[in-house]
Amino acid sequence: MTRPSTTGIAFVGCGFVADYYGLTLANHPSLRLVGVHDILPERSAAFCQAWKTRAYDSLEALLADPEVEIVVNLTPPHVHAEINLRALSAGKHVYCEKPLAMAIEDAEAVVRLAEEKGLVIAGAPANALSSARAHCARLLGSGVIGKPRLAYAEMEDGPVFRGNWRSWKSAQSGAPWPGVHEFTIGCTLEHSGYAASWLVSLFGAVDHVTAFASLAFPDKGPGTEGLSLGHDFSVGCLAFRSGVSARLTSGLGAPRDRSLTIVGDAGIIVVRDLWDEFSAVHVEPFGAKRPFWPRLVDRLEHEIGRKLGFRLTAGRSEAYPKGKRVLPPYPSRIDFARGVAVQAEAIRTGTAPYFSGRTALHLTDIALALHAGLNQHRPLPPAASAMDGDRTQSLS
Repeated sequence: MTRPSTTGIAFVGCGFVADYYGLTLANHPSLRLVGVHDILPERSAAFCQAWKTRAYDSLEALLADPEVEIVVNLTPPHVHAEINLRALSAGKHVYCEKPLAMAIEDAEAVVRLAEEKGLVIAGAPANALSSARAHCARLLGSGVIGKPRLAYAEMEDGPVFRGNWRSWKSAQSGAPWPGVHEFTIGCTLEHSGYAASWLVSLFGAVDHVTAFASLAFPDKGPGTEGLSLGHDFSVGCLAFRSGVSARLTSGLGAPRDRSLTIVGDAGIIVVRDLWDEFSAVHVEPFGAKRPFWPRLVDRLEHEIGRKLGFRLTAGRSEAYPKGKRVLPPYPSRIDFARGVAVQAEAIRTGTAPYFSGRTALHLTDIALALHAGLNQHRPLPPAASAMDGDRTQSLS
């Protein structure tokens, strides 16, 4: 029997994020959505109507289908480990939304089972496979800012709990935005991975993490009364084996800011938005003439003796090929299905995708340490590819 040229995948979980995966599958004709399953039949039905696919009556039926090669785990985080283990036990490769598990021991068990069975367990998020990340890596590799020394990563989502989040629904299947899950799990496990994946892909393994986390806003408004809420603020300092020091902040209070600033011996790189496939990337070499507008703003502020009410990104935007890609609308301009496509290609070629196995476990360990506010925590070591070799190229 001739093996199909496409890789059969199935979604477990048809919530809000599943529509992002469904939308961005258009970028990856090598992937074929065989079907979906959700514990709520009405959610499966709505998703299938929107995306013209089939619903499995049970998880067992999905896992028994030989057409399914990769299970895409889009369930709530507290059942990630269970679904991952069941899929791997059934002989399926797995792509899991972050984190791999809610406890590091469970995440280790998932990765260990994948290794024992010769399967690939890969983890989201896919934003560190973006065109912007590849461009940033090329700039670092060019030496334009010298040796990188410091990095400041922001994962501030703004006070969404003060917004009308109860009415937010996905555009395709009408899935509600999972505000209650977001607030109970906490901003760190929901968002820190978007920055940590960039940082590890650019600078390698983290040697130790020192963090602080707190619940700054215990009142999240109607619909959240009596819930055990997760942290809505965390800050961690990450010491990389490569010598880079980084600060990663996650929060649900400060204005939205998903930028990354890298400071080297000879200059600065600023990535404006880590959630944007084609984010602007700015470079400001030390000693070079600054762009006109920042110089004008500095002059005006000195003349009037006060800070103006806006902030310009440092340096000049460095152009790079943007291409065409189907993306969700702002603020989530991420090619969510790209991670699955990279995994599928790696399986076909007998290689290991970057954000898989021990590297996915390393990132989960970092996120859990930030979430728990651990002091001098040493994450489990990643795959050798996260520590060695040239990380300035595209990971996809």
